[in-house]
Amino acid sequence: MDEHILVGLSAVVALGISAQWFAWRTKLPAILVLLIFGIIAGPVTGWINPDELLGDILSPFVSFSVAIILFEGGLSLRMSEFRKIGGVVIKLITVGIAITWFLAALAAYYLLGLSIEIAVLFGAILIVTGPTVIIPLLRQVRPTETAGSVLKWEGIVNDPIGAMMAVLVFEIILAGGFTNMDGRSALVIVTTIVDGSFFGALGAGILYIMLKKHWIPDFLQNPVTLMLVIAAFTASNLLQHESGLMAVTIMGILLANQKSVRVKHIIEFKENLQVLLISALFILLASRLQVSDLAYFNVQSGLFILALMLVVRPVSIYVATWGSKLSLQEKTFLAWMAPRGIVAAAISAIFALRLEQEGVADAEKLVPYTFVVIIATVTVYGLSANPVARLLKVAKPQPKGVLFLGAHSWSLELACQLQELGLKVMVADSNWENISKARKRNLETYYGNILSEFAMEEMNFDGIGKLFALTPNDEVNALASIRFSEIFGSSNVFQLPQSAISIHKESETTEALGGRILFSNEWNHSAIDDFMSNPNHLGLYRITDGFNLKNFSQKLGKNGLIVAVLNGDDNLLANSLDNPPTTQLGDLIIIFYKDEYEPSNDLGLIPYSSHLESVS
Repeated sequence: MDEHILVGLSAVVALGISAQWFAWRTKLPAILVLLIFGIIAGPVTGWINPDELLGDILSPFVSFSVAIILFEGGLSLRMSEFRKIGGVVIKLITVGIAITWFLAALAAYYLLGLSIEIAVLFGAILIVTGPTVIIPLLRQVRPTETAGSVLKWEGIVNDPIGAMMAVLVFEIILAGGFTNMDGRSALVIVTTIVDGSFFGALGAGILYIMLKKHWIPDFLQNPVTLMLVIAAFTASNLLQHESGLMAVTIMGILLANQKSVRVKHIIEFKENLQVLLISALFILLASRLQVSDLAYFNVQSGLFILALMLVVRPVSIYVATWGSKLSLQEKTFLAWMAPRGIVAAAISAIFALRLEQEGVADAEKLVPYTFVVIIATVTVYGLSANPVARLLKVAKPQPKGVLFLGAHSWSLELACQLQELGLKVMVADSNWENISKARKRNLETYYGNILSEFAMEEMNFDGIGKLFALTPNDEVNALASIRFSEIFGSSNVFQLPQSAISIHKESETTEALGGRILFSNEWNHSAIDDFMSNPNHLGLYRITDGFNLKNFSQKLGKNGLIVAVLNGDDNLLANSLDNPPTTQLGDLIIIFYKDEYEPSNDLGLIPYSSHLESVS
């Protein structure tokens, strides 16, 4: 029996992470792949039975996991964003929620034939969209700043509100139905808000004080944070069912928007934990479905899904955003983005079990229909989000530009060349003379310390997808690479190799802690400066048939330096030590070379332009 549980738990983790990797490789929505894997592992093959595997701890595990996910969502909500979109968000989580609830309940009553009590409860559950599905889709689609911020705030904030409304209906049903409503209904709402706000603020306050006074060693900060999140969630839930979701969301928002203590490492930990929890939760909940539940995918549910997507969501969005500064395209994109996720599945599972025990009619239909909605909305929205965003012109293009750290002469020469080729370029430096030279050459610049907290808020990274750290300071290059790997991804941050002097200093930052190494270990900043002290050129050449990068690099030797390759899709492939660029016919290769050497004399290269500017 122990071996069976061990194999089952291992399968949940393996399937969940494999689904995430497969989704990344195929560019499919991760939630969709997780659902497919879960259904195959559960009702189709019977490999995983969550009820046998976890027994009575399944429900608490789901609750704790959802609490951690919502806390992480709260950590991503910045008041600087809210000040720009607050009016729209408030309308969406009030007017929009009311319309969604009413119309979804109406559709469930007439199209699905549910009893009035279960239909109203189902409508409350469908209020939630949630960070588990919205944030991965936003990361994939990259909508404009306003549309993306609105969707993120709505998706995170309406989860605890939807849970609160579901608790309200749940309590009314247990009390005897809507005919027996009394002051208890208002008490549920007030208690949920008060308890959630109190314990959320308490948890954030305790953690803030402990971090501020350095009462927690670094290695315990993440575990203590996790402990306080679970404690706040549990304490709030004990006083009012499901108010813990509000508590952890508020706790996350308060911590994210204070300026006195650093919580970035906590955010990173929670992001990593979130991926594991979402993967496990979707596998577990999808595998709980029975083969008989597949019968709920029928004409009735199809009509309900159409009503939900084509009527309920658009009406709620257009009414709630009436008079706002959102463009018609942004409103339409919002109207086409309401996938349901893990919170809806978890709430329906928790309430359905209790209602079935109480003998409430149609309670057994709650979970299957919720999964019908989740699978349908995730599939349709997930597969169509990118095309719709591009059609409405609210999707940002894939960022292909480069941020140059260091505005010395040869860095500016390279930046100007890339800008002429149509790539977005930004140059950052703390030396005003260097920045002045960059501005005279019509380059976008940032003057200041790029490692400061203000830099991240002041710099506009739209269109920028790579970092070239080219300063003579190895430590600055390494620290900038570490920091910007969080924004661009570790595969898109590059730095010069360390100088010959610092390599022998054991106390210096190692290459492994920085970005990917450009060029080769020999071409550090001082070596390139020495090379550039003589007359040299920056050349741009078209690759023709018969070109071989490795052979050309060997022939080039000390006569020049291969910087990068620009392929046919306008993607800049940096010449990195760990993975030199692959070349194809028609690509452009960028080279620094000595004055007396002409690269086009070698087979497979022809000059791209008639003018080659001298680097002085």
